[in-house]
Amino acid sequence: MIEVCNVSKYYGDIPAIDDISFTISKGEIIGFLGPNGAGKTTTMKILTCFMRPSKGSVKIGDIDIYDNPLEIKKMIGYLPESNPLYYDMQVADFLEYIAKLKEIPKSSINREMERSIEKCGLEKVAYRKIGNLSKGYKQRVGLAQAIEGDPPILILDEPTSGLDPNQIVEIRELIKELGKEKTVILSTHILPEVETTCNRILIISNGKLVADGTKEELSNVSEDSLMLSITVKAVSADGLDSDFKNVKGVSNVVYTGSKDNLHSFDIEAENNETVRDSIFNLCSEKGYIIYELKKSEHSLEDIFKQLTLH
Repeated sequence: MIEVCNVSKYYGDIPAIDDISFTISKGEIIGFLGPNGAGKTTTMKILTCFMRPSKGSVKIGDIDIYDNPLEIKKMIGYLPESNPLYYDMQVADFLEYIAKLKEIPKSSINREMERSIEKCGLEKVAYRKIGNLSKGYKQRVGLAQAIEGDPPILILDEPTSGLDPNQIVEIRELIKELGKEKTVILSTHILPEVETTCNRILIISNGKLVADGTKEELSNVSEDSLMLSITVKAVSADGLDSDFKNVKGVSNVVYTGSKDNLHSFDIEAENNETVRDSIFNLCSEKGYIIYELKKSEHSLEDIFKQLTLH
């Protein structure tokens, strides 16, 4: 569906993206992650034919972006971070206007409007002014304009930015529903959103693609470090974190809570059996009773930090 091969984009001598390659198959929901300035927006602008790369090739379907960018644009529904809405228009009027811009045949406009309104749950507000809607409904209108014309690809940039928790859940569910029929690229800084919505993750940092895979596959990039969760019984939690930090191979200790003299910590350390043995011996020497010591899965936040903080 999407093939990006050795693509670079330079602004003067500065590379915004540097020799990135990836493919996206039909029906995938891709989480596109990276710090600010990493190259995400530049990549999306190239995919949507807003700009051309300095080097490399991009194909959408079987079409090269150099050969027929207009045809590619018809294949993509795009929701930018700054939702492009006219607040003085009613929802239905706005969607009719977008349908005409997309050159949807006149005979199909009403049917296409009804489809997008139904898909995005806008029936109750179809004849209200966009400016009077909640932020959640405004995002739904943005998604509705993106899916008009039934494009096979959706590119969504921060679609839940600024929403309250209930609205975030609603939009996530809507994106997952749309992903049953379309290929979706979701750019966001909200990592739990990626974990609950996406089936594959791309991470870009300093213009380079540094990871591509499922969360489970990306966990393997952290194989040199070990995450442990430990709960010990002691009179007080005071000094426990310092004791654990002094164990050779331990790089970080985070206190996670106490209850009834049971104190819990997350420990990041070198991935070897010696560290666990050393922690066990420390507790034995100090008289701490270990209630639990287990290996924890690296969170997406851990993986993201490891790949982008350098």
